[in-house]
Parts: sequence; structure tokens; C-alpha cells
Amino acid sequence: MAAQMLLRATGLAQTVPFQWGYIDRPADGSLFLICVLPNYPFPSDGLRFQEQEQRYTIPIGGGRELELTEVKFGFVPTLENAASRIRRRYRLVKGGNPQLVLIHYGRGQAIPVIPSLNQAIRSYPLRPINEPPMYVAGERSGQKAFQPGGPGPMPDRGGSMPPGAMGMPFGNPQVMLQQQNANMEALERRSQRDRDRSGSVTGRQAQHPPQQQTRIEEDEVDEDSESITIRALALTRYRRNHEFMNEVFMHAAFGKQLESKPPHKGYTIFDKDELTSSISKLEAEVAELEAKAAARRQAKEASELADVSMEAHA
Repeated sequence: MAAQMLLRATGLAQTVPFQWGYIDRPADGSLFLICVLPNYPFPSDGLRFQEQEQRYTIPIGGGRELELTEVKFGFVPTLENAASRIRRRYRLVKGGNPQLVLIHYGRGQAIPVIPSLNQAIRSYPLRPINEPPMYVAGERSGQKAFQPGGPGPMPDRGGSMPPGAMGMPFGNPQVMLQQQNANMEALERRSQRDRDRSGSVTGRQAQHPPQQQTRIEEDEVDEDSESITIRALALTRYRRNHEFMNEVFMHAAFGKQLESKPPHKGYTIFDKDELTSSISKLEAEVAELEAKAAARRQAKEASELADVSMEAHA
């Protein structure tokens, strides 16, 4: 049953907007469908539980898996003395939209409330939420949905959802179909008003000066600014930053390059006159050394001849 409801909700979420709100101290048998945004923990519902949640994964066929998270022994702090509430959360981790969570509240075995846990979990009264509904799936994901007849949030028809989550009315399929038809009619009426407004503005262009035309265009831009999606805004910023970086690197790659200086020749660091004088000095030193070497050789030969003559006389 829960899997069928989540599969049906996956299709409805593409055409029915979700509303911001609270789940606070729900009654037994209450059923809620919420959208928990990525990287957000499960929001508070005004209840405190005395045990850890148990999580189970159930294959349901067709490559789909249903995740069941159950927690028992819950109570309303400062108002209940017995912990008997049960909360079950269902979501399709495979084969559906994992952000859609179906919540059911019930009763079970009662145990006494631990005194240290019997403390208020919320501050009352709760802060009013005036955010308009928002589409969470499909082509209009991230767009806000305003009530027909002017700006502002749509009336709350689906109960309250906790902060960090958005909910949609869930129950009788006929009621859902009627609401979907009402939303489509509201969008058609809004489109018709936009076309009528554009036609009247075109008819008055010849009568009004350019300054008034600019003001009309600014008003239209302000009205349509709420329908800009997060994806379109991110894409625009990416393109703008890409153009900036392209201009910077284009200038660095193809701009004015540093003029290269001609290389210096190796022999230009020497002075010819200085080299000539150094050569002359070296030649003189070499000649002096050769003369000293010749004198030593002659002295040695003379000493050897003297020794030979002395031996002959002896």
C-alpha cells in the first residue's frame, strides 16, 4: 500500500506544488507526504522517542526497493506521561523519488516516560510560514506557485509540514484531481492575463514616451523574476564567469608579448688589449722559467763531470 502511494505521488509531484509548514503533535492515524530536501535531516514533528529508529529495506519487485524506518515509544513532552506513539516513514530508495517520504503515526505498547526526556522539544507558538508553495519535481522544479488573482502563497489545503520539508495534500484521488484541475485553470487564467497585458502595452507604445515604456518593462521583469529556476540562474552565472575567464586568458595568451633581446656573443665580454698584455706577460714568465731550467741542467752536468774527474785522479 505504501509503495503504491509513493509511486502515485511521484507522478503527482510533477504537477502539484508542495507547501511549507509544520507537522506538530500529529493525531493517531495521521498520514503525511513530505519532500525532504537533499542534505537535510528529518525535521522535528513535536514528538520525542525513547528508542533509536530501526531501518529496513524491502524489495517490492520491478527493481524497486522500499525503505521503512520505524521508531516506537514516542510521546508529547510535558503533555503525556506514557510513551506509546509509533512513527513509520516510507520512501522509495530505488525506482522512485527518494526525496518523497510517506509518514504514518499510530499507537503501540505504552511504557513510562523517562523523566530526563520529558522536556519541551519546541518553543511555542510556532513561527508562521508565509512561503508560497513550490514544485519539487518535473520541468518546473524549483518554481513557486502563487494563488490565482495575484501574488502571495496559495491557501493551505494539506495540513502543516515541518521546516526543511515541503508537503502536498494526500488522500482522496478525486480531491487531488480536482486540485490539479484548479491549478491548471489558474495557470491558464494567468497566461491569458499576461497575453492581454502584453497586447495593451503594445497598443500604448505609440502614445507613451520611452521612459514610461522602460518602467512597464521593468514591472514585467519583476513579476516574472519569481519564476526563474535555480538551474537557469546557475547556468547564467556559469556562462558569465566563463566569459570573464576567457577574456583574461585570451589577453594573457595573445596579448602583447615581451620583446626578446638579441643574445650577446661570447667574445664580446673580453678586451683585446688586455688579452695581448696578458699573453706577453705569460710568454715572459715562460722564457724566464725555461732559462732557470737550462741553468739548473748545466749546473747538474758540471757537478757530474767534477765527480768523474776526481775519481780518475784517485
